[in-house]
Amino acid sequence: MNPHPATNEQKLPSRDRSAVDTVVQGIKTHIQENGLTVGDQLPSERELGEKFNAARNTVREAVRILKAYGVVDVRPKVGAVIVNRHLDAVLDLFSFQLTISRETFLDIQGFRKLIEVGSVDALLSRATNADIGELTRVNNGILTAKSVQEAAQRDFEFHSTLLVLAGNKTVLDVYTSMKPIIMRLMETGKETDGLQGTHETHARILNALAQRDRLAFKYQMSTHLDHGLNFIDQTVGSKLM
Repeated sequence: MNPHPATNEQKLPSRDRSAVDTVVQGIKTHIQENGLTVGDQLPSERELGEKFNAARNTVREAVRILKAYGVVDVRPKVGAVIVNRHLDAVLDLFSFQLTISRETFLDIQGFRKLIEVGSVDALLSRATNADIGELTRVNNGILTAKSVQEAAQRDFEFHSTLLVLAGNKTVLDVYTSMKPIIMRLMETGKETDGLQGTHETHARILNALAQRDRLAFKYQMSTHLDHGLNFIDQTVGSKLM
């Protein structure tokens, strides 16, 4: 994320609605129209793909999102089973599209700050120069991304790799379970703020890590995670005008 507005050349084209979003909403409609409830099984990935004319990977991602939100559970030899019937409330939260509420942003980034800023001491003691080099490679991949989704994937890889290096598996598992939500936020950031800013702030985070500067790392990471709120406020404000 960038403290300076991105140029048009730095921005990637936005999407009205991703294929994954379409499948998620389609599954919601399928559940409602067929009166499915807790304990009922969803169609297989192949059947859902045929029903919604979607690729297997798209269906798998949609189901993973529903699982992350506690709507379904994926069980061996059974498939996706409904575990929460209150889909409207759950999917209202999911449906960021191109606007994300201030409250949702603060909740998600507040969670991330607890995890990512809070991992500073473990990172300072564990991260090697080789690790920082690998993180630099991942960060550089953001600049060569060909789509919003690819750039967001590289962004998520950067942050999740930091948590891998911090060495707490439970923390990493919880963070990874939030991937669909975090990825949507990252995609929105790329659509509004471009790629160069994210790359530059990641570089400052890595420099603080390389210098073993605890305060600088905490400041740079916290500022990075807070930055997107500017764009959330702008989007919400424009809708109220």
